[in-house]
Amino acid sequence: MFTAQDIAKLRAMTGAGMMDCKKALTESNGDMDGAVKFLREKGMAAAAKKADRIAAEGVVGSYIHMGGKIGVLVEVNCETDFVAKSEQFQQLVKDIAMQIAAAKPLYVNSSEVPAEVLESEKEILRTQALNEGKPAQIVEKMVEGRIKKYYQDFCLMDQQFVKNPDLTIATLINEATLKIGEKISIRRFTRYEMGEGLEKRVDNLAEEVAKMSH
Repeated sequence: MFTAQDIAKLRAMTGAGMMDCKKALTESNGDMDGAVKFLREKGMAAAAKKADRIAAEGVVGSYIHMGGKIGVLVEVNCETDFVAKSEQFQQLVKDIAMQIAAAKPLYVNSSEVPAEVLESEKEILRTQALNEGKPAQIVEKMVEGRIKKYYQDFCLMDQQFVKNPDLTIATLINEATLKIGEKISIRRFTRYEMGEGLEKRVDNLAEEVAKMSH
């Protein structure tokens, strides 16, 4: 049904443990895509089980890009100092900081978006939809869809991971929770940008970060 090479390949793709990979391949009848999906769902379940646990350790990571033109500070929490010092956790923090530099989120998650900002955005979107001649009865559904896009653009947890667009940052955190075995959470971040003529170069930053993963 599957071989040791399949298990090794799945481990390389996901970073999951050998027994988890073996179980995933068994559950998916050897289908690699199905096994990856199984592990991601397990990661979500693992994160949910650990949601009530206290994550008070961690690090404040930093990332500087373009010779000091863009800088990020991000606080990522875990449960123990041992994990906080681990290479795997340190790499995760670096990846998140690079994501913030490249994708320019405004909030950690959708719950942080102020109600007045959300209402203002909805009103703009309603007006746009009506001006496009859309029937009033479907405008609200269109607004809901566009608000979801707003979250994907400006909320870190909803963004596509620049180093692997198949993942959102929420999925990345869930998978890290499964691999590391502790609750992991992004608490806050600050992104600084300075200098003239940055727009063109910043637009290409996500592409640059993606290239760094190869």
